[in-house]
Formats: sequence, C-alpha cells, structure tokens
Amino acid sequence: MGWRRLRRGRLCHASVGSPVLGGGQGPELLPYQVSLDPGQGWPKTGKRQEQVDATGPIDGANQTQVTEFVFLGFSRVLQGQAFLFLAFLTVYLITLLGNCLILTLILLDPQLHSPMDMCYSSVTLPKILVNFLRQRQTISYRECMAQMFFLMSCAGAESSLLTVMAFDRYTAICKPLHYTKILSRGVCTSLATVSWLWAILGSAVQSSLVTNVSFCGDNQIHHIFCDAPPLLKIACSDTYVSEMALHTASVIVGSIPFLLILISYIYILLAILRIRSDTGRRKAFSTCAAHLVVVVIYFGMGNLNYNRPSAAYSLEVDTLVSALYCILTPMLNPLIYSLRNQDVRAALRRALGQHEKEKASTGAQPGVG
Repeated sequence: MGWRRLRRGRLCHASVGSPVLGGGQGPELLPYQVSLDPGQGWPKTGKRQEQVDATGPIDGANQTQVTEFVFLGFSRVLQGQAFLFLAFLTVYLITLLGNCLILTLILLDPQLHSPMDMCYSSVTLPKILVNFLRQRQTISYRECMAQMFFLMSCAGAESSLLTVMAFDRYTAICKPLHYTKILSRGVCTSLATVSWLWAILGSAVQSSLVTNVSFCGDNQIHHIFCDAPPLLKIACSDTYVSEMALHTASVIVGSIPFLLILISYIYILLAILRIRSDTGRRKAFSTCAAHLVVVVIYFGMGNLNYNRPSAAYSLEVDTLVSALYCILTPMLNPLIYSLRNQDVRAALRRALGQHEKEKASTGAQPGVG
C-alpha cells in the first residue's frame, strides 16, 4: 500500500493496482469519498478538483483557474438590499461632496493641507452599488486584482499623508518661525508626490504576491471587496511566502507611519505644555484636534479590520468593520476637518465673503444703454 500527500495536507491512499500507480483494477474510494478519473487522473470532490502527481507537486498549469469571485459579505441580507443601496449611495455622494469642497478650498487657499479620502470610496463603493442593482455579488478576476491594487495604494498614501500632516503640525507648533521656510509650497508638493509614489510601489509589490498564487476552485470571498488577506485564504497553492511578505509590508506601511506620528505628537505635547497662556494652549490644541481625530479613527479602524483574532471571526462582524473602515471613515474625515479645523472654517468664510463681494460689485455696476 502506498501513501502520497495531496495539497493542503490531505492523504491519498491508493492500492498497487489503482490507476494512480498504473494498475488496472479500477479506482479505490477513499475514506472521504474521493474517486479518481482513470482518463484524467483528477480526484473529484464536491469542493474542487486536484491533480494527483505520482512524481512531484501538483502542476498549476493543469488546474482550472478561477475567472470570477463571489462576495459573501451581503449574502445573508435577503431583504433590504434596496435600502442598503440607497444608504451606500448617500454615503458616497456625501463623501464626494465633502472632499470636493475641501479640494476647492485648498485651491483657493494653498496654506491648507488635507488628505483626500474619496479614493477609498471610489475604489470599493461603485462595485458594491452595481452588485446591489444586479442582485449578484460577483467580480471578475481582473477587476478584483485591480480593486485590490488601488485599495492598497490608497491605504499606503493615506498613511504617508497623515505622517506628512503630523510633521506639518509639529513644525507649526514647535518651530513656528521657520514654518514657511521648512514647509514651502514646493516641499509640500514633493512630499505629497513621494507619498503617492511610495504607496503605488508598495501596492505593486503586494499585488504581485497575490497574483502569483493560484485560485483553482473555491471562489467565494468572505468579504465585501477584494483585499489580500481574504484572497490568500481561498488560494489553492502555497501562500506562506506571500503571507510573510504581505505581513512585512503591512508593518512598513502601517506601523512605521503610526510610530512617526506618535513621536511627532509627543514633541507637540511637550511644546504645548511649555506654553503659559491658556489661550495659546487652546489654539495649539485646536490646530491638532482634527488631524488627531482622523489619525485615531483611521489607524484604529485599520487595526480592527486587519488584526482581529481569527477565533472571534464572524461574517457579519467582518462586513460591519469593513464597511466602517472603507466606506464610513472616508465620509467622516471631510466632516471632521470642516467642523474641527479653524483654518478650514476660516478659508470657507473667506471664500464665501469673496463671493459676496464679487456679487455685490457686479450688482452695483451701472447698466449699459
């Protein structure tokens, strides 16, 4: 009797006369009811087909590759999908409106520096909305890989830009006399460009690790959008190297920016405590309040989304946390910056005041003939 190992640690017990070893006595049923096809050499199960190779590892070229994935995040929501469509559409429109407002204020007042958070929503929400209309939660393989790439690019850019903004707050409070020299318009543009290039490079490396694994049977993603961890869970090839590399990349992209932000705020706190007047302290705190709230929400929800204990996993909780992380958080950030940031409110008042002056001056002009 011979024992040979199948993928994922399953053992195939074949008799000497079975087709696997070249005999002619017909296939032998295994304890878990796997039968062998004498013509093709494929063990047939209800979950997937795997090739039995008597000399070495399974050849991925002969496996049936997945062409589309199925999202299971909303699979248990049988009623109320129309309500979810309207709710997510409202959130998306508010996110676009808020970010467009901040972008307009930045163009009118270059002294403002705020990250744009509509990328997350634009990567994930349109596909979710389309699937609600189709009532079929699917995505093609290429669309899934593209969504994952842009999602990780946005995550990396968000972390880097929040770090740059922490340095902006540090310079404004700890070195106010040198602020305009250190953070000139050219320096801010360079920092933003480097942040996006770094994020795109990191995302390209991480996406290539996922695209190199094989998906040959199970195409059901326990999520509401394509991301690296849930995709690696359903891969049918060895994912150890990819998982270790992705874990290292996530530490670099997430933990290092968070530590830099934490160090910046330690110096900021020490500088604020040295301010003697209460008015000066309140002004310094108000300068950092909006950014600090966004940092706590972003990194807190990111840690909850990616570092939850697997023993406490449930599809409902995962769907809720994912929606909060990539859908509601981008909507809240523009509101936080608008309501808590005095510079944004002042820029909005100046823009409205300028508009009123232009309107008044236009109405005061004498009519022609």
